[in-house]
Parts: sequence; C-alpha cells; structure tokens
Amino acid sequence: MKQILFLLAIQISCFHLFAQDIQYSQYYANPLYLNPAFTGSTSLTRVGVNFRNQWPALDQSFVAYTAYFDHFEERLNSGFGLIFQGAQESFTQTSLNEIGLVYSYRLRLNEKSYIQAGMQGSFVARDALFDRVILGTQLNIDTGLINGSPGEAFEGDSQIRSADAHAGLLYYGEKSWFGVSAAHLLEPEISYLADNTNQLPIKYAVHGGYRFDLAPGDINEFFNNTDQERSVAVGFNYKQQGEFSQLDLGAEFFFEPLVLGLWYRGIPTKYELPNNESLIFLLGVNLPSGLELGYSFDYAISKLGFLSSGGAHELSVRYVFSSKDPRKRYYPELPSFRY
Repeated sequence: MKQILFLLAIQISCFHLFAQDIQYSQYYANPLYLNPAFTGSTSLTRVGVNFRNQWPALDQSFVAYTAYFDHFEERLNSGFGLIFQGAQESFTQTSLNEIGLVYSYRLRLNEKSYIQAGMQGSFVARDALFDRVILGTQLNIDTGLINGSPGEAFEGDSQIRSADAHAGLLYYGEKSWFGVSAAHLLEPEISYLADNTNQLPIKYAVHGGYRFDLAPGDINEFFNNTDQERSVAVGFNYKQQGEFSQLDLGAEFFFEPLVLGLWYRGIPTKYELPNNESLIFLLGVNLPSGLELGYSFDYAISKLGFLSSGGAHELSVRYVFSSKDPRKRYYPELPSFRY
C-alpha cells in the first residue's frame, strides 16, 4: 500500500516537473538558458555544456542537460548564439528536447555600463513512451493492485512538436547587474491527452546582484608574482511560472582561480506552507587558459528530504576563447556570478 502511494506521489511530481521549466542551480554557467540577453556577454566566443542529475537516490532518474555556443560581433554590437537543451524522466518515460537560435544587441550607456536585449526562437519536441507507463487511474489504493497493463488506459498523442520564443533584458555596470526575462511567449501545448489542452505558462524571471572587490593577493608563478583577484558577489534569482514562484538568494566568493558559492532556494510561496527546498554548495575553477569547471550539490531541506532523494548533482564545463588583443582579458567585464 505504501509503495503504491509513494509511486503515485512521485508520478504526480514528475508530471509537474515537465509542466514547468527545468531548474538549474548554476544559473550563470548556463547563461543563454537563464536569459537570452546574456548571449555574447563575454564580448568573445564561448562554448559550454551543463548536466544535472536530480534525486539520484530514487529508483527512477530525472536528468537534464544543455549545450550552447555564443559569439559577440563587435562591428554589429550583437551577440549570436545556439542552444540545445534536453531532459529525460525515466518513471513516466517522457523526454524534452529544444534547439534555439539566440540574438542579442548591446547598447552602451557610458564607459562602464551597458544594456543588452536578447531574443530566442526555438523548436521543441516532447515525447512519451506511454506503453510503459502505469497511470494513476490504474492504481487501486484499497487492494494495492494495478488494473490492466501499462499504457492501455492512455488515449492521446505521444509526440508533441511546437515552436517557442523567449526574450530578455540585461543591465550591467562595473559592479552591479540586473536582468529580466520571459520564457515561453508562445505558450506551447504540453498535454498528451486527446480530450484536453494544457499550455505551458510563461515563466517570468528577475535576477541581479552586486560584486564587492576584496584586497588582492599574489599568485607565485616561479619568477613573477601576479595579482590574484579576490571578490565576493551577492545576488538573487526570482522565478514565477503559473501558480509557482520561488526566490533564490546566494553569495559567490572568487579567490582566483577558485570559486566558492552558497545558495538558498525556497521562499516565497502562495500556499500557507513553508517552502524550503534546498541549500546549494558550489565549487568552481577558472583556469587562465579560458577553461572553467563547476560542480554544485543541492542538499534537500524540503519534506522530500536528503536521504530519500539524494539531492541533486550538477556539472558545468565552459571554454572562453582568448582575445587576439593581449591587453583584453578573456573573462567578461560583466560583474555577475560566474556559476
């Protein structure tokens, strides 16, 4: 009986996950996904990949991944990008794949502040293998038995193809940044049921922060000492999609080349219940070559619990191509979080 109830609860939660956007912990290591306005924000060329494994302690897996490329063309004050993202959930046998073209335009306000506007157009594929799925209506809670065979109670299409669009704005200066974005402007259909319609609601996001410089240190490079950048940034990321909203608060410490981060994910909520989801711990390395590696772990503090869910693991790998001008740093002037 308890196993049936547990499976039903997990099934419902997984469908809610796919009805909402994929949630990454390393927001700024996945910049085009966070906000199309980040396209070309390095003023150089960048490639990156992200991988997330959520709730690994459960028998069924939920994984998500992203790959992206962007380039800034100084002559056009424009950034151009390509992003691919996907997700797979093994319990409901559902998958999501999206490929998008991204464009941004940079407007210079003064010597140290800019505004970028971005837009993304995407093609989205949603697939389900419902012949392997046991629906909640097939579960007999009284007897603990399953009525019928997997998939036989389902009537609908197992493939959904649609177009989508996202947009965003980003302001940044020497020490601060602030961005807004809106995803799923076309509100694509996400229901597999033949007699029902369910559109993906628009996701609104607001994010920003401020970076404080600390006293620089020294890095010993055999014969020379170079300045070691030391700074701390504080920031927030608020998201609202349909009935769900969330505010993440965090801090990131940069002791070149190491990055240490801590986030709290939780409030606010529309319901009269505590919404404490997780604490996020981050370790990153920014190498002089332009290679950037990040690992984060979500420690669940929700009712789901850490022992039952296993939290979440996330990896990011980026490479920023160095400028031909040796006087120009490969890392952007953008003061935002690095991960």
